Amino acid sequence: MTALHSTRDPKAFGRVAVLFGGKSAEREVSLKSGAAVLCALQAAGVDAFGIDVGDDLLQRLGSEKIDRAFIVLHGRGGEDGSMQGLLECAGIPYTGSGILASALAMDKLRTKQVWQSLGLPTPRHAVLASEDDCKTAAEALGFPLIVKPAHEGSSIGMAKVEGVAELIAAWRAASAYDSQVLVEQWIQGPEFTVAVLRGQVLPPIGLGTPHSFYDYDAKYLASDTQYRIPCGLDAAREQELKALSARACEAVGIRGWGRVDVMQDSAGNFWLLEVNTVPGMTDHSLVPMAARAAGLDFQQLVLSILDDSLEAGN
Repeated sequence: MTALHSTRDPKAFGRVAVLFGGKSAEREVSLKSGAAVLCALQAAGVDAFGIDVGDDLLQRLGSEKIDRAFIVLHGRGGEDGSMQGLLECAGIPYTGSGILASALAMDKLRTKQVWQSLGLPTPRHAVLASEDDCKTAAEALGFPLIVKPAHEGSSIGMAKVEGVAELIAAWRAASAYDSQVLVEQWIQGPEFTVAVLRGQVLPPIGLGTPHSFYDYDAKYLASDTQYRIPCGLDAAREQELKALSARACEAVGIRGWGRVDVMQDSAGNFWLLEVNTVPGMTDHSLVPMAARAAGLDFQQLVLSILDDSLEAGN
């Protein structure tokens, strides 16, 4: 089993570019994550510098000496395979999953289709492209439902709906973020998030919020969100949750690090929601909490992620 702690001399990483910011709807979160990662790497003795990814990225990749890249770009342009492909073309090793897994995980619909093909549990769903689709989905799935853009993260554009009129309004709102909108059965029960690091599953976190669901505000702004570690499950059910999360990541091809979001219904069944290949690294973020429960402080976590960076072409 791979050790979670990096045993490499920080100087051996060479010059590390921390890529953050970008142009996605998650830019503000990425700026915070990037600043935290950059600070931790520099404090550990790594020769790291930051790049707020913009139109001059190609020029900077060509002009700067970069031995490897730490990707902390959330959402499109950083988490969808495009940045991974660019870095591979440039011959720069990078952190996290490769092109295929990144692109697949960013597409919530196709991730669900892969899980379904393997018999992994994920809520029933439909794709919305018109008002008629909304009406058909309502008849097929019932209420309540959760609406989400298929290619966004951080709960951006998501809404819980209780009727057809609300569903149509939520579909229109989500369409502002993504031409492809997904609607899922609402799973009533506790939510869990499970981080994976270098092939190992970290302690699951149970989430609690007075909001109707774990939305953007609950994730990044609220002070009343509850994080339970231990997660509140008995040992057998926690092991079941960890095993399911590992299978979910394996199915998508996750490497290095990631985070799976899971619901549990009133009958105790687990349901896979999505997997994130570049999870948040802010003071509210979940992977650092899980790492602490596994005995890694933030600095050790970022070094471990960097240590497992992919070689270009792998």
